[in-house]
Amino acid sequence: MSNLKKLFSKKFILASKSPRRAYLLKQIGLNFKVQVSNVKEIEHVYANPLQSVKYNSLLKSRTAAIKFKKEIVIGADTIVVLKNKILNKPKNLSEAKRYLSLLSGKVHTVITGINVINTLNGEEVFDFEKTKVYFRHLNKDEINFYVNNFKPLDKAGAYGIQDDFGCLFIDKIEGDYYNIVGLPLVKLYTNLKKII
Repeated sequence: MSNLKKLFSKKFILASKSPRRAYLLKQIGLNFKVQVSNVKEIEHVYANPLQSVKYNSLLKSRTAAIKFKKEIVIGADTIVVLKNKILNKPKNLSEAKRYLSLLSGKVHTVITGINVINTLNGEEVFDFEKTKVYFRHLNKDEINFYVNNFKPLDKAGAYGIQDDFGCLFIDKIEGDYYNIVGLPLVKLYTNLKKII
């Protein structure tokens, strides 16, 4: 069996409740089910960004992996970083407005950590992706409209690029688009091939 056929014959576990990550795995044709890891993530605004996504993605994937014996578990964590400060998911609408005001007219970085575990043999690999995002200047009406009509509370940095009005905030990006959505697909694919 070729490596590609082997990969797509495997059963995967997505250790995330993110509908966007589930959509991306469906998009590339993986056979998976969701197993949410209800874990306490690092969410400190001044934590080391790379250590933060590594800790959280390892914690999610390892917690889920305990329940499986033959599957490959995927854990991921995405953060928005502005001037060395982490903007996680906003706690309320007023914080969402503050985040968008901070991002307005500036360049920020989206970092996603991914950790994959082959529960059959215990092999595990961590990797990450960074993408630069250039925001245009937003006015108060745009921020208020977005926060009141869309769903900023389940998104790092309080915006989404893929499925709502948030795409209009972005002048350009440098790097992997799918990383901003929540799962860098090429990086995931290359790492999955390593552990099958």
